[in-house]
This record gives sequence, structure tokens and C-alpha cells, in this order.
Amino acid sequence: MNEVILKIENLSKQYRLGLVGTGTLSHDLKRWWYKVRGKEDPFLKIGDTNDRATKGTSDYVWALKDINLEVQKGEVLGIIGKNGAGKSTLLKILSKITSPTTGSVKSKGRIASLLEVGTGFHGELTGRENIFLNGTILGMTKAEITQKYDEIVEFSGCERYIDTPVKRYSSGMTVRLAFAVAAFLEPDILIIDEVLAVGDAEFQKKAIGKMKEISKGDGRTVLFVSHNMAAVQNLCERGIVLKKGSIVFDGGVEQAISSYLAEYYSSENKIIDFPVETSKLSIENINIVDVNEQQVSNLILGSFYNFQLFLRSKKDLRHVNVRLQVFDENNHLITTLNTFHTNNVLNISENESVVLKCCMEKLAIAPGKYTLGIEIFDLFEKSTIYENEKVLYFTIENGDYFASGRLPSPQNIGKCLVEFAWKLNYYDIT
Repeated sequence: MNEVILKIENLSKQYRLGLVGTGTLSHDLKRWWYKVRGKEDPFLKIGDTNDRATKGTSDYVWALKDINLEVQKGEVLGIIGKNGAGKSTLLKILSKITSPTTGSVKSKGRIASLLEVGTGFHGELTGRENIFLNGTILGMTKAEITQKYDEIVEFSGCERYIDTPVKRYSSGMTVRLAFAVAAFLEPDILIIDEVLAVGDAEFQKKAIGKMKEISKGDGRTVLFVSHNMAAVQNLCERGIVLKKGSIVFDGGVEQAISSYLAEYYSSENKIIDFPVETSKLSIENINIVDVNEQQVSNLILGSFYNFQLFLRSKKDLRHVNVRLQVFDENNHLITTLNTFHTNNVLNISENESVVLKCCMEKLAIAPGKYTLGIEIFDLFEKSTIYENEKVLYFTIENGDYFASGRLPSPQNIGKCLVEFAWKLNYYDIT
């Protein structure tokens, strides 16, 4: 039976722009008068949604609005959204750095947070002293911290500088030590903000591996905020998307990423206008859809997609080959998808409509920006019906293609990936 370790009910946070507090004595007095009479804060009824791109009509904004969320013990939850969506505000409330305006948060056990580089560190103290200081803040005894001390230092890679004041550390060294303290002192809930992006690639891989170990091995809960979709996909099984202070999606991590990316990349990614008319047929539309039949233009490496082409014939056509071609930013041909090669030549009668679907069970094209071209060729008459190398554009984000937890490096994988397996045979050469 699943155990709820974190429960958020009707959580909201309101801020007044430009000022600390309410800004005027009259506002303070009005709030106090409503409070002593047991009435709701009058200023909660006003306020705009937190859209940083528009001016708005009120000095009050809702950084968070009516958040309801339950997190199970041992769950790794990814929290994604644009800058200003309310991610950091939510984590600060969960970490008890700030309090909510309305609503409640109920949690079980110890919470450790890593929200900014060096959170909770004292610059004048050494790395060693900060380990014990942070451990004490988290409620650990000196004996418990001493027991974990060697593991913390080894993981952080800062052993040479452990007796140097933290103010002389680089931001990367600071976050290494801070993460090691937060992870190894065994919190029940570990909260990690975008801070891991400060670390190098090797440390990020170690950190994600440690968070997986914490959740799966120790049954602890991780809340992970990042703009790195590959890291979110690799680490999390569930994701929520925040937009203007509200949860707009809660579900599987791949669907959450697709929902988030749709905000940046409109599904209207056509380069030309449809329908396209020829003497023999009409090309009604073309699009790319994901496993949920949602139209997308930002794809994830290793995921399922259908390339769909909608045609309507103006006369009887026999032995027609449809070719889709993928070109990179430099207009180099990456791959070709022919109906001819899979024995699916098209036979279509006059005034008949058809939808052609080219299924990619596991997208194997490397991350980057691409355009899709179409060629429709009449094999019977040996003539081209339609040809255009730039019909729509799409992008591909990195993903866990090999399902190994190790993300391919875009700089070292070329343009396409292939399925393969290594076998080791040991033998005695004596």
C-alpha cells in the first residue's frame, strides 16, 4: 500500500510587487481589522496571475494559486515549467523558508533542500565545519554526521579543500559539497532545484545516480526541478507542469515533458500552407503525433512517434511511392522513409482519401533541429507528382534511448543511433 509522505492542499502564495510588506499603513490596518473579526484577508480577492511578460492591473500577484498535490513515499517527482511559473516558490514553501498565504502542507520525516548554490553554508567556515553545521540543522547528531563524513567528502571530490573556508570555493565545488551533505545525511524528502546545472557533466551523472539510489534503494522521496528535460526523463517517473502558478499537468514524466515543451514549440510547425493541390491529388495536411495522439513539433530521442500524411486523390492512382526525408540544419539528408521499401506502394481510387502513418517505435535521430521533406512519385507513369524538401520543421531533445540511465552525448553520437549489444567472451591464451 502506497504511503503519502507529502500532501499539499489549496496552497497559494501572494506577493506585492516592488515593496516589502503591504507597502502602506492603511493596508496593514485593514488586514489587521479583518483578521481580528475572523474574516478573510481582503487583498486575497485581488491580484493578477503571475505572468511576467505582461504589465497587469494589480500590484498583487499570485506566485502560486490553488496547488493540490500528493507525493508517495519513494516517489521521484519532476517539477517543470517556464521561468516564473512558481517552481522555486513552491520549493521554498515546502522547505519552510517562506510560508504560504493560504492552504497547508503536511509532510512526514526530515526534509533536506538544495535550492541555491551554498544554501545553508557559512562562507567563513571550512567545508568540514559546514558539513557538521548542515547536519545539525537537519536534525542529525554529531555521531551520525561523523559516521557519514568520509562518504560525504569522497562523493563531493573536495577532500583537498575540506579545511579551506567555503568562501574560497568555486560555485561548482560548493554545490558538490552541498549536494553530498543533503544526500548522505539521509533525509526522508530531498528537494533539489536547478542548482545541479552548476556542476560539470561528471558530477551531474553522479548526482542523478545518487538520487536514483536514494529513491529506489532507500525508499526516500525526491522532488527535482530542472530545465534539463533529459535529466528529468532519466530520473523521474512522474512529472507536474507549472504555468503561471498553477498545475496544468500531472502524470507520467514523458507526457509531462511533452506538455511543457508544447509551450515553447507550437504544434503549428508548418513551413508551407495546406492543402497543397496537384493535378493528381491533394495533400491535405502533414503532422507528427506522439503516443497519446497529440500533435507535437518537439520530439524526444527514443520515444514513439507517428508521421502522418493526409491525401485525397483526384483520379485513380496505382503504384505510388511516398517518400519522407529528414534534413538537418545544414540541409544534409539524414534519413529517407519510403513506402516502396516496405512494400506499401499506394493504390488509391478517384475521390478517395487516405491517411498514411509512418511509425517510429523508438526515434533514433540525434538531438537537433530538422526539416521534413515530401516526395510523391508515380511508379507506373515514372513521374513526380509532388516534391518539396521543406514542408515542416521539428526539433529533437535528448532522451534515454538505451534505457540504461546513461544519456547519449550529442557531441559524440553522430546523427543517428542504432540498436546493438556487446558480448564478452573470456578465454585463456596460455
